[in-house]
Amino acid sequence: MKVAYIAIMAAAGVVMAGQAHADEALAKAKGCMACHAIDKKLVGPSYKDVAAKYKADKGAVATLATKVISGGKGNWGAVPMPPNKVTEDEAKKLVTWVLSVK
Repeated sequence: MKVAYIAIMAAAGVVMAGQAHADEALAKAKGCMACHAIDKKLVGPSYKDVAAKYKADKGAVATLATKVISGGKGNWGAVPMPPNKVTEDEAKKLVTWVLSVK
């Protein structure tokens, strides 16, 4: 029984790691990493800081996906985030990944 549980958990870990890596790849492909980093502030906030700020916000994916598409200003300082050329689906994938960063 323990062997089956360990195998299932290991398989889930591989799948989750693959999804996280794929979304990081999307962030790199869309140019997000030019202004953001996972664990430190660059031009914009770190993804860890974004995840911490919005962890209790149930509407964060929709709100932040709109900001990714349209741009935003004022939430993290004076430097605005420009609009990004991403689809709504891509924006939601990116935001979901960002909010999962620990």
